[in-house]
Amino acid sequence: MSDPKDLAMAIKAGPTGIKPPSEELISSNPDSGVPSVEISTSDDERSRARQLLTPEEEKKLLRHIDWHLMPLCSIIFIFKNLDSDNVSNARIMNRGTERNIMTQLGMSSDAYALVTVFYYIPYIVGEAPSNLLIKRFSPSKWQSRILVSWGIVLGLHCLARNSAGLYTTRFFLGLFEAGQFPGVILQMCYWYRPDEMSLRLLYFYICGNLSGIFSGILAFAFDHLSGYGGLSGWQWLFLVESLATVVMGVIVWFTLPDFPDTASWLSEKERAFIQARLPPNFSEIVSSLKDVRLWLFTLIWALFTVGTSGVRFYQPTVIANLGFTDLATAQILNIPITALGLLLIAATGLHTDTARLPRPLYPLSFLAVILLSYAVLVAYPSNAAVYAATLLGNAATAAWYPTMWPWRVQTTQRATGSAFAIGFVNSYGQIGGAVGPQLFREDYAPRYRVAFGIAMGLVGACVGVTLGTWHLTRGTERETRRVKREKLAAARRGEGFVGEVGDKT
Repeated sequence: MSDPKDLAMAIKAGPTGIKPPSEELISSNPDSGVPSVEISTSDDERSRARQLLTPEEEKKLLRHIDWHLMPLCSIIFIFKNLDSDNVSNARIMNRGTERNIMTQLGMSSDAYALVTVFYYIPYIVGEAPSNLLIKRFSPSKWQSRILVSWGIVLGLHCLARNSAGLYTTRFFLGLFEAGQFPGVILQMCYWYRPDEMSLRLLYFYICGNLSGIFSGILAFAFDHLSGYGGLSGWQWLFLVESLATVVMGVIVWFTLPDFPDTASWLSEKERAFIQARLPPNFSEIVSSLKDVRLWLFTLIWALFTVGTSGVRFYQPTVIANLGFTDLATAQILNIPITALGLLLIAATGLHTDTARLPRPLYPLSFLAVILLSYAVLVAYPSNAAVYAATLLGNAATAAWYPTMWPWRVQTTQRATGSAFAIGFVNSYGQIGGAVGPQLFREDYAPRYRVAFGIAMGLVGACVGVTLGTWHLTRGTERETRRVKREKLAAARRGEGFVGEVGDKT
């Protein structure tokens, strides 16, 4: 079976109980330009498919995949962040006037905090099922459906006339948005190996977190547009973002790549090669539920999101309360926080890709920064110190996620089990989005010392669970870094590396 098309079909339909081949280095043959290799007698089709490209051709292929996949995934993530976090910016737009959203809808601070509950409950429930459906309907069609439906609901925010109207629109926004983010992570697992995920997630998060800059600029602009056309600033914010989201959804339908075996811009040889280099073993739903790591990672996500989501939700309000400048310009002071977060993501991502240090050390370092920042917010020594602590704490919060996802993905494998596990962790781990803002009761305003103290305790608990999970996953984590280092060393020698990343836990 030497034809690339036959190899591609064999890889796609191969047996699920197959043993992974031993690690092999493929050295370039200077005479023929074709890699020479000793083929393992086990898993012969996969081994031969992995010889179809030279090391240089593999690098070129990965760049080709990156350009087709990562920009679109990153833009989708930008829209997700914009459309779920804009309610935080809207809270202080035109504050003190009749055009403020809380004034127009007759809502107290505590009542407004409930919008996160109505958003996250359907988001949490719908996330895991959505990740299973993405395989049935294909990523491009499912992500397009998500974008268009949530874009329409976002526009309906403008029609809200009371708290019930806002709660209803936030409920359907969470329901229709469910599955967007874990769907992107799952889709990347069909294209990239576990040891290649960190660099791609670096690009993804850097681009995606630009939403923090855009949201501040948009809120600043529409704050000054308030009253034009009979709409308040917050209504303009939701309407414009709604139209942009729907347009993006249509674009995604036609342009987002689905899976390697359906990509028309790949040759049969390239399709076979991509599928052969991915981990061969399956994990299914039942085995995923029995795996204690699923529950530990979910607990990490839950503790982290409860401990940090409230701070993120109230970030614009905390800055506005400092009294540095007028409320509209206070939106701009949120931009440095996003900029610092992007720098942390970039620096950390590039360093983790060298595989020199254990991956859990990076999120643990960010948790330490967050704890120190919250300690300053509890003490509240001065306005400047509070702004600096907000800057560092929220930047570290943004940088935590791209250091955690590659570690989580290492412990999942292909197909249904992966879809379920990734969706499960991201959905139920997001419970903090609903609970976190409720810590910031109006009774604790304006300094929220009690709320920040509770958040500190939750982040501290997250540190403990992270350490325990690191101990349990140390074998797989160590194996992934070893494979990554050997691959980098092979690249420096001009060789290709096809070693498997096995689950050693």
